[in-house]
Amino acid sequence: MPPEAATAPAPPALPKRQLSNVEKVATVLMTMGQHAAGEVMKHLEPPELRTVTHAMAELRPVPVHQIEELVEEFITQFGIGTNVVGDTATVQRMLEGILPPEQIADIIAEMEGRVNQSIWDKMSGLSEGSLVPYLLNEHPQTAALVLTKLAPPTAAKVMSEFPKELRDSVARRMLSTKAVVEDALKIVEKALYEDFMVNLSLAGGGDSHARMADIINKMDREQMEGLLDGLASTHPKSAEILRSLLFTFDDIIKLAPKALTTLFDSIDNTDLVMALKGTDAAFRAQVLSCLAARTRRMVEQELASGEAATAREVNEARRKITDLALAMGQRGEIDLSTGDDDGGLLQ
Repeated sequence: MPPEAATAPAPPALPKRQLSNVEKVATVLMTMGQHAAGEVMKHLEPPELRTVTHAMAELRPVPVHQIEELVEEFITQFGIGTNVVGDTATVQRMLEGILPPEQIADIIAEMEGRVNQSIWDKMSGLSEGSLVPYLLNEHPQTAALVLTKLAPPTAAKVMSEFPKELRDSVARRMLSTKAVVEDALKIVEKALYEDFMVNLSLAGGGDSHARMADIINKMDREQMEGLLDGLASTHPKSAEILRSLLFTFDDIIKLAPKALTTLFDSIDNTDLVMALKGTDAAFRAQVLSCLAARTRRMVEQELASGEAATAREVNEARRKITDLALAMGQRGEIDLSTGDDDGGLLQ
Protein backbone atom coordinates (compact mmCIF):
# COMPACT_ATOMS: atom_id res chain seq x y z
CA MET A 1 0.00 0.00 0.00
CA PRO A 2 1.49 3.39 -0.90
CA PRO A 3 2.31 5.65 2.02
CA GLU A 4 -0.32 8.18 2.90
CA ALA A 5 0.18 11.55 1.30
CA ALA A 6 1.51 14.18 3.65
CA THR A 7 -1.17 16.53 4.82
CA ALA A 8 -0.32 20.24 4.68
CA PRO A 9 -0.68 21.95 8.03
CA ALA A 10 -3.79 24.06 8.37
CA PRO A 11 -3.16 27.79 8.31
CA PRO A 12 -3.46 29.49 11.70
CA ALA A 13 -6.93 30.73 12.51
CA LEU A 14 -7.47 34.47 12.36
CA PRO A 15 -8.60 36.07 15.62
CA LYS A 16 -12.08 37.50 15.85
CA ARG A 17 -12.14 41.29 15.80
CA GLN A 18 -14.60 44.10 16.33
CA LEU A 19 -16.44 45.14 13.18
CA SER A 20 -18.36 48.33 12.59
CA ASN A 21 -21.79 48.09 10.99
CA VAL A 22 -20.36 49.24 7.66
CA GLU A 23 -17.60 46.62 7.88
CA LYS A 24 -20.21 43.95 8.55
CA VAL A 25 -22.09 44.99 5.40
CA ALA A 26 -18.84 45.00 3.42
CA THR A 27 -17.93 41.53 4.70
CA VAL A 28 -21.27 40.02 3.79
CA LEU A 29 -21.24 41.60 0.32
CA MET A 30 -17.76 40.28 -0.39
CA THR A 31 -18.80 36.75 0.54
CA MET A 32 -21.82 36.92 -1.77
CA GLY A 33 -19.85 37.09 -5.00
CA GLN A 34 -20.01 39.61 -7.83
CA HIS A 35 -23.47 38.87 -9.19
CA ALA A 36 -25.37 38.71 -5.87
CA ALA A 37 -23.46 41.63 -4.41
CA GLY A 38 -24.10 43.63 -7.55
CA GLU A 39 -27.84 43.07 -7.27
CA VAL A 40 -27.77 44.39 -3.69
CA MET A 41 -25.53 47.36 -4.48
CA LYS A 42 -27.87 48.50 -7.27
CA HIS A 43 -30.33 49.55 -4.58
CA LEU A 44 -27.87 51.70 -2.61
CA GLU A 45 -27.94 55.48 -2.78
CA PRO A 46 -24.70 57.11 -4.08
CA PRO A 47 -23.49 58.16 -0.57
CA GLU A 48 -24.24 54.68 0.76
CA LEU A 49 -22.46 53.09 -2.17
CA ARG A 50 -19.33 55.16 -1.56
CA THR A 51 -19.35 54.35 2.15
CA VAL A 52 -19.71 50.62 1.56
CA THR A 53 -17.14 50.45 -1.25
CA HIS A 54 -14.61 52.34 0.87
CA ALA A 55 -15.15 49.85 3.67
CA MET A 56 -14.75 46.93 1.23
CA ALA A 57 -11.46 48.30 -0.09
CA GLU A 58 -10.08 48.88 3.41
CA LEU A 59 -11.42 45.69 4.96
CA ARG A 60 -8.83 43.82 6.99
CA PRO A 61 -8.94 39.99 7.22
CA VAL A 62 -12.15 38.57 8.68
CA PRO A 63 -12.05 34.92 9.85
CA VAL A 64 -14.45 32.30 8.56
CA HIS A 65 -16.04 31.67 11.95
CA GLN A 66 -16.88 35.36 12.27
CA ILE A 67 -18.40 35.41 8.80
CA GLU A 68 -20.59 32.52 9.90
CA GLU A 69 -21.84 34.57 12.81
CA LEU A 70 -22.64 37.48 10.48
CA VAL A 71 -24.56 35.32 8.04
CA GLU A 72 -25.95 32.70 10.38
CA GLU A 73 -29.03 32.22 8.24
CA PHE A 74 -26.74 31.06 5.39
CA ILE A 75 -24.35 29.05 7.57
CA THR A 76 -24.38 26.02 5.28
CA GLN A 77 -23.14 28.14 2.38
CA PHE A 78 -20.26 29.62 4.36
CA GLY A 79 -19.31 26.63 6.48
CA ILE A 80 -16.29 25.84 4.29
CA GLY A 81 -15.62 29.36 3.11
CA THR A 82 -12.33 31.19 3.17
CA ASN A 83 -11.14 34.24 5.02
CA VAL A 84 -12.09 37.55 3.43
CA VAL A 85 -9.81 40.54 2.88
CA GLY A 86 -10.70 43.59 0.85
CA ASP A 87 -8.93 45.21 -2.08
CA THR A 88 -9.82 47.73 -4.74
CA ALA A 89 -9.57 45.19 -7.56
CA THR A 90 -12.39 43.13 -6.04
CA VAL A 91 -14.51 46.22 -5.60
CA GLN A 92 -13.91 47.25 -9.22
CA ARG A 93 -14.99 43.82 -10.52
CA MET A 94 -18.17 43.99 -8.44
CA LEU A 95 -19.05 47.43 -9.76
CA GLU A 96 -18.57 46.48 -13.42
CA GLY A 97 -21.90 46.25 -15.16
CA ILE A 98 -23.61 48.18 -12.34
CA LEU A 99 -22.18 51.67 -12.81
CA PRO A 100 -20.79 53.57 -15.80
CA PRO A 101 -17.00 53.16 -16.27
CA GLU A 102 -16.31 56.81 -15.48
CA GLN A 103 -18.19 56.57 -12.16
CA ILE A 104 -16.31 53.39 -11.27
CA ALA A 105 -13.03 55.15 -12.07
CA ASP A 106 -13.95 58.04 -9.76
CA ILE A 107 -14.85 55.69 -6.90
CA ILE A 108 -11.69 53.59 -7.29
CA ALA A 109 -9.49 56.68 -7.46
CA GLU A 110 -11.05 58.04 -4.30
CA MET A 111 -10.71 54.69 -2.52
CA GLU A 112 -7.07 54.30 -3.48
CA GLY A 113 -6.39 57.76 -2.18
CA ARG A 114 -7.99 56.83 1.15
CA VAL A 115 -6.17 53.49 1.37
CA ASN A 116 -2.80 55.06 0.66
CA GLN A 117 -3.34 58.00 2.99
CA SER A 118 -0.68 57.86 5.69
CA ILE A 119 -1.35 57.82 9.41
CA TRP A 120 0.22 61.29 9.57
CA ASP A 121 -2.32 62.68 7.11
CA LYS A 122 -5.16 61.16 9.08
CA MET A 123 -3.83 62.40 12.42
CA SER A 124 -3.44 65.87 10.93
CA GLY A 125 -7.18 65.85 10.32
CA LEU A 126 -7.95 65.36 14.01
CA SER A 127 -8.79 68.11 16.46
CA GLU A 128 -6.23 69.15 19.04
CA GLY A 129 -8.76 68.00 21.64
CA SER A 130 -7.95 64.39 20.73
CA LEU A 131 -4.24 64.77 20.05
CA VAL A 132 -3.20 66.79 23.10
CA PRO A 133 -4.33 64.30 25.79
CA TYR A 134 -2.70 61.48 23.86
CA LEU A 135 0.66 63.24 23.46
CA LEU A 136 0.69 64.45 27.06
CA ASN A 137 0.98 60.80 28.09
CA GLU A 138 3.89 60.13 25.75
CA HIS A 139 7.60 60.85 26.21
CA PRO A 140 8.50 64.38 25.02
CA GLN A 141 10.79 62.87 22.39
CA THR A 142 7.90 60.85 20.99
CA ALA A 143 5.69 63.93 21.03
CA ALA A 144 8.38 65.86 19.18
CA LEU A 145 8.65 63.18 16.50
CA VAL A 146 4.88 63.07 16.01
CA LEU A 147 4.60 66.85 15.76
CA THR A 148 7.33 67.02 13.11
CA LYS A 149 5.25 64.64 10.99
CA LEU A 150 1.90 66.42 11.37
CA ALA A 151 0.66 69.22 9.14
CA PRO A 152 2.05 72.54 10.48
CA PRO A 153 -1.38 74.04 11.35
CA THR A 154 -2.30 70.96 13.38
CA ALA A 155 1.10 70.84 15.09
CA ALA A 156 0.80 74.53 16.00
CA LYS A 157 -2.63 74.05 17.58
CA VAL A 158 -1.42 71.06 19.58
CA MET A 159 1.71 72.83 20.86
CA SER A 160 -0.31 75.87 21.91
CA GLU A 161 -2.26 73.61 24.29
CA PHE A 162 0.86 72.17 25.96
CA PRO A 163 2.00 73.51 29.35
CA LYS A 164 4.85 76.00 28.81
CA GLU A 165 7.59 73.77 30.23
CA LEU A 166 6.59 70.84 28.03
CA ARG A 167 6.09 73.09 25.00
CA ASP A 168 9.62 74.46 25.34
CA SER A 169 11.08 70.99 25.83
CA VAL A 170 9.28 69.58 22.79
CA ALA A 171 10.32 72.57 20.65
CA ARG A 172 13.99 72.01 21.54
CA ARG A 173 13.68 68.33 20.68
CA MET A 174 11.98 69.13 17.38
CA LEU A 175 14.84 71.44 16.41
CA SER A 176 17.46 68.81 17.22
CA THR A 177 15.57 65.81 15.82
CA LYS A 178 17.61 63.95 13.21
CA ALA A 179 16.35 61.62 10.53
CA VAL A 180 14.73 58.58 12.13
CA VAL A 181 15.72 55.19 10.78
CA GLU A 182 12.95 53.56 8.80
CA ASP A 183 12.51 50.57 11.12
CA ALA A 184 12.08 52.80 14.17
CA LEU A 185 9.64 55.04 12.33
CA LYS A 186 7.60 52.00 11.30
CA ILE A 187 7.32 50.97 14.96
CA VAL A 188 6.00 54.41 15.87
CA GLU A 189 3.59 54.43 12.92
CA LYS A 190 2.33 50.96 13.85
CA ALA A 191 1.65 52.06 17.44
CA LEU A 192 -0.12 55.20 16.24
CA TYR A 193 -2.12 53.18 13.73
CA GLU A 194 -3.34 50.85 16.48
CA ASP A 195 -4.20 53.71 18.84
CA PHE A 196 -5.81 56.03 16.30
CA MET A 197 -7.04 53.78 13.49
CA VAL A 198 -8.47 51.10 15.76
CA ASN A 199 -9.36 52.98 18.93
CA LEU A 200 -10.34 56.27 17.29
CA SER A 201 -11.83 54.70 14.12
CA LEU A 202 -10.05 57.11 11.81
CA ALA A 203 -10.57 54.75 8.91
CA GLY A 204 -14.23 55.72 8.93
CA GLY A 205 -13.40 59.40 8.82
CA GLY A 206 -14.02 62.09 11.36
CA ASP A 207 -13.12 62.32 15.03
CA SER A 208 -15.08 59.64 16.86
CA HIS A 209 -13.88 60.80 20.28
CA ALA A 210 -15.41 64.24 19.74
CA ARG A 211 -18.66 62.69 18.55
CA MET A 212 -18.70 60.27 21.48
CA ALA A 213 -17.97 63.09 23.92
CA ASP A 214 -21.00 64.96 22.57
CA ILE A 215 -23.13 61.91 23.33
CA ILE A 216 -21.70 61.31 26.80
CA ASN A 217 -22.16 64.97 27.66
CA LYS A 218 -25.92 64.37 27.34
CA MET A 219 -25.90 61.66 30.03
CA ASP A 220 -26.38 62.17 33.74
CA ARG A 221 -23.37 61.88 36.01
CA GLU A 222 -23.96 58.29 37.09
CA GLN A 223 -24.44 57.03 33.54
CA MET A 224 -21.41 58.99 32.37
CA GLU A 225 -19.10 57.55 35.02
CA GLY A 226 -20.41 54.03 34.46
CA LEU A 227 -19.74 54.20 30.74
CA LEU A 228 -16.26 55.69 31.16
CA ASP A 229 -15.29 53.16 33.85
CA GLY A 230 -16.37 50.33 31.58
CA LEU A 231 -14.49 51.81 28.64
CA ALA A 232 -11.36 52.32 30.75
CA SER A 233 -11.08 48.57 31.32
CA THR A 234 -10.87 47.81 27.59
CA HIS A 235 -9.70 51.06 25.95
CA PRO A 236 -7.92 53.10 28.65
CA LYS A 237 -6.45 55.67 26.28
CA SER A 238 -9.80 56.30 24.65
CA ALA A 239 -11.42 56.70 28.07
CA GLU A 240 -8.75 59.20 29.07
CA ILE A 241 -9.18 61.21 25.88
CA LEU A 242 -12.95 61.22 26.32
CA ARG A 243 -12.67 62.50 29.90
CA SER A 244 -10.54 65.38 28.66
CA LEU A 245 -13.21 66.30 26.09
CA LEU A 246 -16.18 66.23 28.45
CA PHE A 247 -17.71 69.34 29.94
CA THR A 248 -20.06 68.79 32.85
CA PHE A 249 -21.93 71.02 35.26
CA ASP A 250 -19.14 70.50 37.79
CA ASP A 251 -16.74 72.14 35.32
CA ILE A 252 -18.76 75.36 35.28
CA ILE A 253 -16.92 76.94 38.21
CA LYS A 254 -13.55 76.27 36.55
CA LEU A 255 -14.33 78.80 33.84
CA ALA A 256 -12.92 82.31 33.91
CA PRO A 257 -15.09 84.86 35.77
CA LYS A 258 -15.80 86.73 32.53
CA ALA A 259 -17.07 83.54 30.88
CA LEU A 260 -19.19 82.71 33.92
CA THR A 261 -20.79 86.14 33.95
CA THR A 262 -21.58 85.96 30.22
CA LEU A 263 -23.04 82.48 30.66
CA PHE A 264 -25.21 83.30 33.67
CA ASP A 265 -26.54 86.44 31.96
CA SER A 266 -28.09 84.07 29.41
CA ILE A 267 -29.62 81.66 31.93
CA ASP A 268 -33.11 81.88 33.34
CA ASN A 269 -33.02 82.36 37.11
CA THR A 270 -35.44 79.49 37.63
CA ASP A 271 -33.06 77.08 35.89
CA LEU A 272 -30.10 78.41 37.84
CA VAL A 273 -31.84 78.00 41.19
CA MET A 274 -32.88 74.47 40.28
CA ALA A 275 -29.37 73.56 39.11
CA LEU A 276 -27.76 74.86 42.32
CA LYS A 277 -29.89 72.67 44.57
CA GLY A 278 -27.72 70.03 46.22
CA THR A 279 -24.41 71.75 45.44
CA ASP A 280 -21.87 72.40 48.19
CA ALA A 281 -21.28 75.81 49.73
CA ALA A 282 -18.03 76.51 47.86
CA PHE A 283 -19.56 75.72 44.46
CA ARG A 284 -22.62 77.83 45.21
CA ALA A 285 -20.51 80.75 46.44
CA GLN A 286 -18.39 80.68 43.27
CA VAL A 287 -21.48 80.84 41.07
CA LEU A 288 -23.18 83.54 43.11
CA SER A 289 -20.07 85.72 43.01
CA CYS A 290 -20.42 86.00 39.22
CA LEU A 291 -24.03 87.18 39.27
CA ALA A 292 -25.25 90.75 39.19
CA ALA A 293 -26.21 92.03 42.65
CA ARG A 294 -29.97 92.01 42.00
CA THR A 295 -29.89 88.55 40.39
CA ARG A 296 -27.76 87.21 43.22
CA ARG A 297 -30.24 88.36 45.87
CA MET A 298 -33.12 86.74 44.01
CA VAL A 299 -31.26 83.42 43.62
CA GLU A 300 -30.17 83.44 47.28
CA GLN A 301 -33.76 84.03 48.42
CA GLU A 302 -35.04 81.18 46.27
CA LEU A 303 -32.37 78.81 47.57
CA ALA A 304 -33.03 79.85 51.15
CA SER A 305 -36.69 78.92 50.80
CA GLY A 306 -35.60 75.28 50.86
CA GLU A 307 -38.22 74.13 48.37
CA ALA A 308 -37.50 70.50 47.46
CA ALA A 309 -36.96 69.27 43.90
CA THR A 310 -36.55 65.86 42.34
CA ALA A 311 -33.18 64.63 41.12
CA ARG A 312 -34.57 64.57 37.61
CA GLU A 313 -35.57 68.23 37.75
CA VAL A 314 -32.14 69.19 39.07
CA ASN A 315 -30.32 67.14 36.43
CA GLU A 316 -32.45 68.61 33.64
CA ALA A 317 -31.64 72.15 34.78
CA ARG A 318 -27.94 71.35 34.99
CA ARG A 319 -28.01 69.76 31.56
CA LYS A 320 -29.72 72.84 30.12
CA ILE A 321 -26.97 75.08 31.53
CA THR A 322 -24.20 72.78 30.33
CA ASP A 323 -25.72 72.57 26.84
CA LEU A 324 -25.93 76.34 26.69
CA ALA A 325 -22.28 76.66 27.78
CA LEU A 326 -21.17 74.20 25.09
CA ALA A 327 -23.22 76.00 22.42
CA MET A 328 -21.83 79.41 23.44
CA GLY A 329 -18.32 77.95 23.41
CA GLN A 330 -18.79 76.60 19.90
CA ARG A 331 -20.03 80.00 18.75
CA GLY A 332 -17.01 81.67 20.32
CA GLU A 333 -19.12 83.67 22.77
CA ILE A 334 -17.30 82.26 25.81
CA ASP A 335 -14.00 80.46 26.39
CA LEU A 336 -14.52 76.97 27.82
CA SER A 337 -10.87 76.55 28.81
CA THR A 338 -10.69 75.56 32.47
CA GLY A 339 -7.03 76.43 32.99
CA ASP A 340 -6.23 73.01 34.47
CA ASP A 341 -3.17 72.46 32.33
CA ASP A 342 -1.38 75.75 32.87
CA GLY A 343 -1.65 76.29 36.59
CA GLY A 344 -4.81 78.39 36.68
CA LEU A 345 -6.26 81.45 35.04
CA LEU A 346 -4.61 84.86 35.01
CA GLN A 347 -6.39 88.16 35.12
